[in-house]
Amino acid sequence: MVDLDGGPLTLEAVEAVARAAEPVRLAPRALEAMRASRAYVERLGRSDAPIYGITTGVGKLKDVVIPPAARAALQRNLVLSHAGGVGAPLPEAEVRAMMLLLAASLARGASGVRPEVVAAVVACLNAGVHPVVPERGSLGSSGDLAPLAHVAGCLIGEGEAWVAGARRPAREALARAGVAPLVLEAKEGLALLNGTHLMAGVGALAVADAARLARLADVAGAMSLEALMGSNAAFDERIQRLRPHAEQAASAANLRRLTADSAIIASHRDCTRVQDAYSLRCMPQVHGAARSAIGFARAILESELTSVTDNPLVFPDGDGAVLTGGNFHGEPLGVALDTLAIGLAQLAGISERRIDRLVNPLTNEALPPFLSPHGGVHSGYMIAQYVAAALVAECKRLAVPASVDSIPASGLQEDYNAMAAGAALKARTAVGHARQVVAIELLLAAQALDFRAPLAPGRGSAAARAAVRARIPRLDADRWLKSDLDAALALVDDGSVLAAVEHAVGPIS
Repeated sequence: MVDLDGGPLTLEAVEAVARAAEPVRLAPRALEAMRASRAYVERLGRSDAPIYGITTGVGKLKDVVIPPAARAALQRNLVLSHAGGVGAPLPEAEVRAMMLLLAASLARGASGVRPEVVAAVVACLNAGVHPVVPERGSLGSSGDLAPLAHVAGCLIGEGEAWVAGARRPAREALARAGVAPLVLEAKEGLALLNGTHLMAGVGALAVADAARLARLADVAGAMSLEALMGSNAAFDERIQRLRPHAEQAASAANLRRLTADSAIIASHRDCTRVQDAYSLRCMPQVHGAARSAIGFARAILESELTSVTDNPLVFPDGDGAVLTGGNFHGEPLGVALDTLAIGLAQLAGISERRIDRLVNPLTNEALPPFLSPHGGVHSGYMIAQYVAAALVAECKRLAVPASVDSIPASGLQEDYNAMAAGAALKARTAVGHARQVVAIELLLAAQALDFRAPLAPGRGSAAARAAVRARIPRLDADRWLKSDLDAALALVDDGSVLAAVEHAVGPIS
């Protein structure tokens, strides 16, 4: 159970609700905070003072005073007029993450909505009612207006939603789940639309995936190092101490543990090769840099999961202020998620270089070309490297920042925008591409290690190879390649390789 009590959310809680349907509950402390701020908003709504989004229009229409009789209609109209998202629907897990972050932000009591509004979001989460939310249309400033309008639309019975595996009109989906459509009151439509919940929800899941992938990249890299008869001397702790980047040291420590007790490395410890290629020797430095990018993104996301990103904000205590500001602006998230995409491009890029060394007869004479024991009639894993190269090329394009762009909107009232939703969608795509590249490396490194028998790899590499071989047989003759690539990706997605490795050598940091 995830309690919304006005406090911070964790990335782990977001992932549990989004992907494992962990139930959500409104805590009494949050109910009290929302009731206090709501009572204050209701008093303001009866006044003639110009208060943004309560007694006035929004955006460039901020100076238009709304008559009291039309103020409830304004909130509904805001939802209808802003629900203009386009493109493919977001996956349900990302919609659930959005909804959870929306509910958590409103539950902190600074938005002035009734508790019934947040209760409706929670009821939809717990009943599996997921609004159909097109993924494109947010500028990443003023929050994710268009995507969030589709969430709000579902709550008032407009638009569409998924329920029990079927896409239905929102009103029908709500009825099937026993949730009554909301009738919005003052401030509530605006509060549902403002916020960074698409970029933060998509970003939170991307960061969680990237953190796991960074650990798995060390595993794949260790396997490739051993298969290519490389040395683990470059991972020596004394080297890392002279350049004390914490993530570099963590990656090096992983690589030392993964290759511990390797008969393969021991067999050529006194060979004449002076140094390995960068993609092997510099894994701690490159993997460490990618880990730092992931860590930076995680820290920004964790702050966002504690935040209220609505506008205006209500402070009923003290002087009873209603303050307009810019907490909805996505620039912090845009910079963080662009950085994440850069880190993922590095992680995928160096993995592809190791993949090439595993199959390339020009750089590796000790293994059969393209890892086929019968090269010529059989092409082996030649095309697997092509696929990895294509994905890495796209990762490089995805690493071009979105957050440095800005196109003004709303009659130049909103004249500097973050494009952070675009950064989130790029980062999500980059995670998927990098995951497939690392999966290909796991697959090919396991094949290459088979050619080193009877010499045994290190304990971690051996456990990873065994996990691959439990699902994917050795490639002795050409077969339908897509099946191997899909099976390798499934091993990454279900965590079985990491689980097998950690059973053998302990936790991988």
